[in-house]
Amino acid sequence: MTPSAPSRPRPFGRALCAMITPFAATGDLDADAAAAHAAALVAGGCDGLVLSGTTGESPTTSDAEKAVLLRAVREAVGPGVPLVAGVGTSDTRHTVELARQAERAGADGLLVVTPYYSRPPQAAVEAHFRRVADGAGLPVMLYDIPGRTGTRIETETMLRLAEHPRIVAVKDCSQDLLGATRVIAAGGPAYYSGCEELNLPLYAVGGAGYVSTVANVVPGRMRAVLDAFDAGDTAGAARLNGRLAPLTALMMASGLPGTVTAKALLAAGPVREPLQPAGREASDGLREAYEELLAAA
Repeated sequence: MTPSAPSRPRPFGRALCAMITPFAATGDLDADAAAAHAAALVAGGCDGLVLSGTTGESPTTSDAEKAVLLRAVREAVGPGVPLVAGVGTSDTRHTVELARQAERAGADGLLVVTPYYSRPPQAAVEAHFRRVADGAGLPVMLYDIPGRTGTRIETETMLRLAEHPRIVAVKDCSQDLLGATRVIAAGGPAYYSGCEELNLPLYAVGGAGYVSTVANVVPGRMRAVLDAFDAGDTAGAARLNGRLAPLTALMMASGLPGTVTAKALLAAGPVREPLQPAGREASDGLREAYEELLAAA
């Protein structure tokens, strides 16, 4: 059986981009630029798009902007491209409201982050996710990113949540490959890597694919890694993955948020405060790594 066997659950496809949210020079949402970028990502190899996540600067976009963004992207890519809307907040009631808004605006799924700052215990984390899944009619992708929220979704909690019929996937930024492997082996939700350095390792142990910030810039190069693996060319997949590493390191591990580095490469308008744009030195380094990657055979 090849790694691309149909038994591997992929509720939103394999290659998903955590899309930036373009802003105009005035700082306002640029819905036209968002629509154009979304269409280019799909043409470049993305199966689906995740909107209003960390890369989409969700903490600094309003509820109304999130709805406008979703509608603009839906119109641009059509009905056949899965759109997962980030709706997670630290407030369960507000998260449910955003989930219902996203459903009305045309989302296919919901990205729901662990409640942040308040650091709820696992029973409260589980109750939060169940409330959101019960509150709207869309499938849910849990977002496990303890480095930002301060709270893990523990393995046993994840397995219990997988029993809910609408909790179908996880965006995994826990950096815990063993924990992910345990959940996958137990038949838990579909696992999407949220850390580019683990895209291939997680896929190799049964992951569904990735939700990638770097895919904003090189969607085809990101997808080619999984294509090679699915074709049985594991050495080729490793080689392609290695070629992405310098750009990934600069975009995701240089001390600058991925939103900042992606917008620097794409010239996609400003970031919203408290974020600040990349400086000249960082931008030059990003451009050099990007051009070297494109020049590679």
